Formats: sequence, structure tokens, C-alpha cells
Amino acid sequence: MGKIAINIATGSIQKSDTIVGIDLGTTNSLIAIVREDSKQATALREIDGLTLVPSVVHFDAFGNPSVGVQAAEKLILEPQNTIYSVKRLMGKSYKDVSKESEFFSYKVIDDNTDALVKVQVNDQFYSPIELSSLILKNLKTRAEHILKTPVNRAVITVPAYFNDTQRQATRDAGKLAGLDVLRIVNEPTAASLAYGMGLKVDEEKTIAVYDLGGGTFDMSILHIHNGICEVLATNGDTYLGGDDFDHAIADYWMNIYNIPADHTLKQNFRLAAEAAKKQLSHSEHYEASVGDYQLSLSKEQFEQIVMPLVQRSLDCCAKALQDAQLSTDKIDEVLMVGGSTRVTLVKESVKKFFGKEKLHDELNPDEVVALGAAIQADILSGNNTEMLLLDVSPLSLGIETMGGLMDILIPRNSKIPNKASRQYTTHIDGQSSMRISVFQGERDLVKDNRELASFNMKGIPGMPAGLAKVEISFLIDADGILKVTAKELRSGVEQSIEVTPKYGLTDDQMEQMLLDSLSNAKEDMQNRALLEASTEAQQMLDTVARFLQKNLAMLNEEEHLLTQKQMDILKESIEKKDKNLIQKETEQLNEITRPYAERLMDEALKDAMRGKKIL
Repeated sequence: MGKIAINIATGSIQKSDTIVGIDLGTTNSLIAIVREDSKQATALREIDGLTLVPSVVHFDAFGNPSVGVQAAEKLILEPQNTIYSVKRLMGKSYKDVSKESEFFSYKVIDDNTDALVKVQVNDQFYSPIELSSLILKNLKTRAEHILKTPVNRAVITVPAYFNDTQRQATRDAGKLAGLDVLRIVNEPTAASLAYGMGLKVDEEKTIAVYDLGGGTFDMSILHIHNGICEVLATNGDTYLGGDDFDHAIADYWMNIYNIPADHTLKQNFRLAAEAAKKQLSHSEHYEASVGDYQLSLSKEQFEQIVMPLVQRSLDCCAKALQDAQLSTDKIDEVLMVGGSTRVTLVKESVKKFFGKEKLHDELNPDEVVALGAAIQADILSGNNTEMLLLDVSPLSLGIETMGGLMDILIPRNSKIPNKASRQYTTHIDGQSSMRISVFQGERDLVKDNRELASFNMKGIPGMPAGLAKVEISFLIDADGILKVTAKELRSGVEQSIEVTPKYGLTDDQMEQMLLDSLSNAKEDMQNRALLEASTEAQQMLDTVARFLQKNLAMLNEEEHLLTQKQMDILKESIEKKDKNLIQKETEQLNEITRPYAERLMDEALKDAMRGKKIL
């Protein structure tokens, strides 16, 4: 299938346009292209020369969003309405982020379930996909302003450790922003491309990518051979970055002056600390005044303060090498990525750890990942013929889930052969079979996609709803034949079917499916969000109904009436088809019933202590 470009503004198919590379970062994001004249990857700059856009979204009193520098200015003034580090929430469930809830100053709804996380601002509920799409939309608009041309296609980078759900969430965010995401690329792979590694088919190297950003640290060990980049091991610390250096320096100064915890003053100290960190990377001393306080810091003092943090990053490096079963002498190159690698102590410590006289730090460490994404985009556009591109799946492949939603396992443009798996569960007590329907297409609802095959998986042992674990695996071979396998993990019951994904579709039909997916992206996402909220609400109603049926004696009359009333309100909200209202009333029912569930658990534990059996 030939590559196509779609102009979102006109809905027409363009014959040629720029494919951009996007680094969607935790702290900052940016966009890059390979320029036609110089053939060099370049980060896009505004007139002020800045390439970085803070990955921050702020909502005003009317729910209007702002992104970037303008939003970042609200981090102190309106923390509850300002969303940062949304990348940490991508593809995560409530359970995944429950331990991190204190990190966020905004409200992350946490009911300790496996449902995908939501962020609440006033009475509005946002998914990480919606929030990330706002950042991507800002980058898209920014690129169009600089390039004076529509930007509709992109390559987006993600951490090497991102799982399938997180990668799909990133794709969905791009789609919602009006971007056709041609490829999701690992950040360390992008960095290696930026340094020209992996472009030659006969090249074989083992590379360490040390990525120390503003808020996170990632260590990746890559093996490059025959133009293919394999991730051997990853390790990292999601709470280690340049921000931690700043806080450590600010705390040092506050301890010197014995200043009690003062949020505003500490913020001013932190800004001075950031300036000190940058200056001490090329000088021996820093001085400044904050209010009545005279601040000073020598390079030696700075390095003593941050050495424990640098050591934490080296510990991650050691673990990654251990997982890859490699020693430092087997590493051919070390790439330095992320703005915090400018710190002299970091560079010297990494050199010593890996036993290298020289590191790769020639490129701007803030931009290197985006530059690599731009090079990958250039390869996909057909401009770079030095690197062999493997065949790809022309359309996304997935299965139907509750509410008629399409859950994609293998996204379009994925390399083939390819394999992906995901676990699902039952929704009804004693459910013994599960219908598995396989679809091909880019729309969020299966009714808008093409059904390839379906079969009934039978013989699932009778269990309570949610206890069965059915793993569905997709395997596409080199000939494009898809094998779908369903296996109940507790009992070992297994069934499979083979289908041909491309069967009966012409190139024109595929182009039309892609055009439809982009022109309907916003409506599709709204429909998906409404269906997910309605499904979650109905599951909550069913759970509470079962609870009342079994444990009504534990509730007094007032509690029972209050619960019943909220259940009726929630049913009405489902009928009104208002996503935010449904989520608000679901959360309200959750709050009302939480004390009963805790009471039941307390009683069960007491019974267990008395030697009684817990049912």
C-alpha cells in the first residue's frame, strides 16, 4: 500500500507533505523535521529561539485549555487546575498510580480498580489521552505556524519500557490531535538514529543510552544489527531528574538559613537553584540574592549535594547491564540524552562507570530524541533510502470489547512479522464462554470497521465476574496471515483461528478508511469516552446491587435509602448520555458505598481472626 497524507482542514488527500518527529516528554515536548535543502534533522524554533514546549496543560474557570509556557506559569498559582507529567498516567489504571497520588497537585481519581485513570478539574473529567492530545495539538499548530504548511503526519517517541496499552494511548492522543501517527519509536532508538547508528544495514553495535531528563531517568541497552534496533534491557527511576537536583540545592540553602517550610519562598529558591545548576556546568562559583537572602554555591559543594542522585542513576545502569547479561566492556557507544546530562559531574561519572574516554554528547541533549524521530519520519517518507524498512501492517487489528469498542492489539504501520497479547476477563458471574470478534480498521467503534473473523471461546470454568483471565494473542507472520489465539490462563483452555487481514480490501478502500478515521477522530473519541463511562457506571451499579443483595443487613435504613437514591441518579445520568455527568455520579456512588465495603472487610477480618471461614 502506498503512503497517503490527509489534509485535516480540507479533507483532501495530499500527494506530499512534511512528516514530523515528535518527542512527547514528561517535562517538555518538541517537534523536529529533516529539512529538504540540507537533509539535516532540525528542531523547530519559534522567533524567540526556543524549541521546548513545557508538557503542561492549564484549564481556566470556563474549562478552556492553555498549553506550554502559558500553562506552566499557573503551576504555583492554580496547581489544582494545572496538569503536568501526564505521560506518567498514559495507559495506567487507578491501581497503577495509587502509590504516586501524592506526586500530583491535581485530582487523580483513585478508586483502586483496574479501570483507566481519569483526572478531574472542577466538574470535568479528562483522560490522559485527551490531555496528551492537547499538547500534541499545540505542537502541531506550532509546526504549521513555523513551516507555513499543514502538518498531518508524525512519528512520536515513547520510553522503551512503555507497554502495548501505553503505546496505543499515545497513538490515540495523536489521532485526537488530528495527526496520522505513522510509527511509535522507542526514545533510545530515536537517539541512536540521531547519532547515525542503525542507518547502515551491515552495522552491528551494542549501545547504552543514558537519558536524564527534568523529571525521569531511563537507561536502555540496545543491540543494532541489520538495520534493526533491539532493546536488550531497560531500567530507570521515574522520580529522578534535573528537578531533583534543583530541590536538593534549594533544601541545602534553606537549611543553611534555617528557614521553615514556605512554599513560595522555596519556589524562588528552586528557581535560583536551577540557575546555579546551569552556571556551575561551565564555571566554578554561583552567587545570587533572593529577597533578603544572599545565596552562594561552589562547584565542589554542588557536586557533593547531587552526587547521591547521580549514584542512583548509576545503580540503574548496573541493573540494566545485569538484565542484559553484559559487562561494561561489551558496550560500544554511550549516548547522552536529556538536558540534565549537561552537568559536568554526570558526564564524568558516566565516563568512569562505563570506562569510556569519550561519550556521545555532540548533539543538543534536549533535542536528540526529536531529531531521531525526524530521521525515522524521513525514512518513512521515502527520502532516505539507505535504511531498509521492513513490511508493515496496513491497517490496525483488534477485537471488540464491551460497548462495541475497538481495542487495538497491533496498530497500523507496525512491522511484520509481529506479535501482541492482552488480557481480558468475564463480566458476568459463571460466564462459561466469550465471543471473540476480530476487526481491522482505525475507528473507535467496531461498527465503523471491517470484521475479519469471530469465534466463541467455550469451556471457561465458572467463576465470579472478573476472576477469569483470558489472554488473547495476535501473531502476524511474514506473509501477512494473522493467527488469533485465546487462552484462559487459570484453566489452560485454548482456541485459535487464522485470518487474512488484507482480504478483499483495495488500496482505495484502505485510504478511505484512514480518511474516515481522521475526519471523525474527535467524534469517535467522544463516543468512546461516553461508552467507557457508561460501561463503568453499569458495572458499578451491578456490583452495588449484588452487594446490597448479600449484605443488606449491614446497612441501616438511612444508608440503604441513600445508596438506592444514588443508584437511581446514576441510571438517569446514563440515559442522558453526558460523559462528565456519568463519571461524576459514578464517583459519588463510589464515595457513598466505600464505607460499607470497608465495614464488610473489617467484619470479615474479625471472623477470620476467630477462625471463621471467609466466603
